[in-house]
Amino acid sequence: MADCIDARGLSCPQPVVMTKNLLAGSPASCEVLVDNPTAKENVTRFAEHAGYHVTAATEGGDYRLTLTL
Repeated sequence: MADCIDARGLSCPQPVVMTKNLLAGSPASCEVLVDNPTAKENVTRFAEHAGYHVTAATEGGDYRLTLTL
């Protein structure tokens, strides 16, 4: 996985803005780390709207979102 965003500790809309900037390069896949359910839902919604399939895994109190085209 070449691209990964660590957005833990950030509140919305920062994780979504970071994801938007990454997806502007149209990567085939990337990961986004967030630490709250609101960021997880917002990033997931944005990525799916952009045409990505999102898989979420819980790691302790964090979420690892894997985005693939």
